[in-house]
Amino acid sequence: MDTRTEKNLALLRAAYEALARGELDACVEMLTENFIANVPGMPDPLYGPEIWRHGAEGMWEGFPDLQIDVEDMFGVDDKVAVRVHFHGTHQGTFQGSPATGRQVGFRSIEIYRIEGDKIAEEWVAPDMISLMRQISPAPVTDR
Repeated sequence: MDTRTEKNLALLRAAYEALARGELDACVEMLTENFIANVPGMPDPLYGPEIWRHGAEGMWEGFPDLQIDVEDMFGVDDKVAVRVHFHGTHQGTFQGSPATGRQVGFRSIEIYRIEGDKIAEEWVAPDMISLMRQISPAPVTDR
């Protein structure tokens, strides 16, 4: 493995470790000023580190005991791919769904592009359908 790839993997490991500790300021410091977020369901990319922070804050508000397990990480050239498992307790409002107290878990496949020693772009594919099913109200049944 070349030094560039090792350096990029170390950067992403540090970013996920900071995120797992809830250190969002440290994470934002690892992003370029013109950071690009490619998010499913959005017609166009979103720009800037504060966009990333907003999304991360939403996760922490909904799941204050969020745990993040990196299951796989590999890189080539300026890209790093990560397979990650998120789990926690739905203790706050998340995307309009009030707290349920339910234990949840979902996975995501995430790809990052590195510029120099910072994260410049991400493509994330979280399993939001699974997550939203876990926190949605129980279906009402006729008796």
